[in-house]
Amino acid sequence: MNISIRLVRNSASAVICALTLMAGAGSALADSVNTGYFGGVAIMGYDTVAYFTDGKAVKGSEDFSYEWLGTPWHFASKEHKEMFMSEPAKYAPQYGGYCAGEVALHESVTVNVDPEAFKIIDGKLYLIYDEGNAAAFADNADDLVPKGDAKWPIVEAKLAVDVPDWNLINNP
Repeated sequence: MNISIRLVRNSASAVICALTLMAGAGSALADSVNTGYFGGVAIMGYDTVAYFTDGKAVKGSEDFSYEWLGTPWHFASKEHKEMFMSEPAKYAPQYGGYCAGEVALHESVTVNVDPEAFKIIDGKLYLIYDEGNAAAFADNADDLVPKGDAKWPIVEAKLAVDVPDWNLINNP
């Protein structure tokens, strides 16, 4: 890879990290949202508020749709849509809805998460590739959440280019 391209990418990552720290973000929210391979809807159309209110994955409806960060989000009810609209950062999944374990352990992404595989840790929603890994993520959250929070700005910077280089993202 050309040295000037590496310097630009490294500088962009450093700026994003610094801005995140200066803002005191306290969460790993994203500017872009994982919509999976098909559909173009956040969390494959599942209601992100329901994870908090119902404690389970609930399919949303196009009837209760709201666009945030350039992505449609579906909700199971008008009430859930309004709750999200008033505080989207409270309900949005960490790491843009990508697999939290993949971000924390490998500084890369797994796009195809299972909406049923989730954990709420310290009031934040984490989506995972599958239910077995969700349990392992929760069991090791004291180690994995800080790692994921530290690695997410780097992964997000890689995703932010117009045409992401998936080999670079998944092979740091």
